[in-house]
Amino acid sequence: MQTAQDLKRTLQRIDGKGYKAYKDTESSYDCREYVLIIDRVQGDPFAAPSRVRVRVSQKLAGFPKDSYESKSREIALRDFLTRRFADAAKRFCKGNRGTGAGGLIAIDRPGQEIQERTSVFVSDEYVEARFVMGLPAFGRSVAGQHAEAMFLEELPRIIKASLFARSLDQNALYEHVKVAEDADFLRNKLGEMGLVAFVADGAILPRASGVDQRPLSKGKVIPFESPDSMRVEIELPNQGTVTGMGIREGVTLVVGGGYHGKSTLLSALELGVYNHLPGDGRELVIANPDTMKIRAEDGRRIEKVDISSFIANLPFGQDTTAFSSEDASGSTSQAANIIEALEVGAQVMLIDEDTSATNFMIRDHRMQELVSKDKEPITPFIDKIQQLYRDLGVSTILVIGGSGDYFDVADRVICMAEYKPYDLTSEARDIVERYRAERKSEGGEHFGEIIERTPLAGSFDPSKGKKDVKISAKGLHSIAFGSHSIDLSAIEQLVDVSQTRALGDAIYYATKYMDGRRTLKEIIDALMRDVKEKGLHVLSPHPVGDYAEFRGLELASAINRLRTLSVQKKG
Repeated sequence: MQTAQDLKRTLQRIDGKGYKAYKDTESSYDCREYVLIIDRVQGDPFAAPSRVRVRVSQKLAGFPKDSYESKSREIALRDFLTRRFADAAKRFCKGNRGTGAGGLIAIDRPGQEIQERTSVFVSDEYVEARFVMGLPAFGRSVAGQHAEAMFLEELPRIIKASLFARSLDQNALYEHVKVAEDADFLRNKLGEMGLVAFVADGAILPRASGVDQRPLSKGKVIPFESPDSMRVEIELPNQGTVTGMGIREGVTLVVGGGYHGKSTLLSALELGVYNHLPGDGRELVIANPDTMKIRAEDGRRIEKVDISSFIANLPFGQDTTAFSSEDASGSTSQAANIIEALEVGAQVMLIDEDTSATNFMIRDHRMQELVSKDKEPITPFIDKIQQLYRDLGVSTILVIGGSGDYFDVADRVICMAEYKPYDLTSEARDIVERYRAERKSEGGEHFGEIIERTPLAGSFDPSKGKKDVKISAKGLHSIAFGSHSIDLSAIEQLVDVSQTRALGDAIYYATKYMDGRRTLKEIIDALMRDVKEKGLHVLSPHPVGDYAEFRGLELASAINRLRTLSVQKKG
């Protein structure tokens, strides 16, 4: 292994040469307190920054075993160190060194969620950080002196400030890991308690703005307070006894006037599949890990999905047991989104009427009288929602403000008024008794069978031009997969572009399991098992520092939206 002095000499030797001379630095260097590994040097100052790692022996890093002894704590510690590295880079990196991104030192900075990432790893042997550096240049010539300052002055300061336990606030570190551990503990307890979600008393649900996920801190901030009838109590490993609103399995309606907090509650629940930072306000807003937000998605492609539970008897004999469309309507897309989620194991559906197709959600008595059922292909969701729970064990939390007919099929009704929840289940049932619904159920006796599909590997082509594999994230909601683009704008539970980046590579990785026999669920289960056993970095043949965890539900959603996807129905 080379030394820091060897790196210095190399940078002095190549100073002023063509930019590609930086390739001579690709190596490992013993820098006494840590090992520096330059994995990949960019070929041009305007190209993607160079990929670099540092590894600190645990003997020097000194993180106590109890700070990472469980998987939950390990992930939280890695998240904490990633944030501290990012803070230190901002503090010590001078930046703006010459052409392009010269002078950049950056790590994959997390948002409000605590997620597993490939940015930092912690073990009994070492702590490793993976980050990028924009190697400096003047024009397209090596700026050796500036690179020397980055590697040998700025980077050591960043490392000492972020990857050594003695440099960090131990109280903040342990609060970080304990908050995550409590959230994971509670999420794992939901099923045992007969719950699909929990919202702690005192939680702050509103966000600062539509583009700022930090908690609202200005104006009138209303802490969440559970209705007495829905309040449950649980003992957590670190915080002790906490109370909050427990949403039980079955059908839950969230009602109330406009701007009173219905969608705010639903938004908090949809992100309850993640752990959140101390101080976020949603630390103990917890949802079943297999919760899926469903919406209409006009224009999406659908490939051989059996939507006959919701839509049948289309004009001209179009088959809905293997429905395909290049440009789906609101109702057919929402039906497909539900069936696709069920196909891969969703246990809870979150639906907001504001983002739903009206004709998919309800068909009232007057419309039933005017248009007979034999002329209407759509069976509205209101007639399938209880079957979904009774036949498949899948619960629904539905935000609705425009149709009291849903009271007939609700197990409970939560009314949001000035951001406070009230249990109005009894009042809703009284209304049902007083005002009998005139509409007739059109859902039949059973929900219907979920038919699994088998993806065909030949329909996945990641090549573009001269490259056999060309995959990249184009922002949070788009993946460039070969010559095609995957639109994820309707997948509302994605929170980080690093998830999107990992999903793109996961699709390609998944093709190794596409043998013409395995179903989509079996393929996703196999891939997620690999990720659990080997880590997210299994998705890449090279060390990467910019992946974030995703769920099988998001992976299935991405695969289903690949416009070249071809499947065959099981059996």
